[in-house]
Amino acid sequence: QVQLVESGGGLVQAGGSLRLSCAASGRDLSANAMAWHRQAPGKQRELIATAFSGGITDYGGSVKGRFTISRDNAKNTVYLQMDSLKPEDTAVYYCTAGKLGGGRWSYWGQGTQVTVSS
Repeated sequence: QVQLVESGGGLVQAGGSLRLSCAASGRDLSANAMAWHRQAPGKQRELIATAFSGGITDYGGSVKGRFTISRDNAKNTVYLQMDSLKPEDTAVYYCTAGKLGGGRWSYWGQGTQVTVSS
């Protein structure tokens, strides 16, 4: 059974940085896409960054240029470096793996809270 465990969330001031980690266990995910989503209170969940198995990355418009997704296949881990944080980045951030059709993903982490104060 695959488990994804996120860490690195917390409280940070606007303009600051945080680095999220997502460690996978139970299966080698190096051939699978991995991604970060977030959901702010009262808003729909948003896909913000994807790292495909071939090294290609993709970002949602709201974080492009500020966030960087990377992965270490040897550690079965994906990271999200978040710079120039804004209060509107406040959300629960989720790690996913195994992209399916229709925006669905095979595996989800439990989420980690990121709060950006103004």
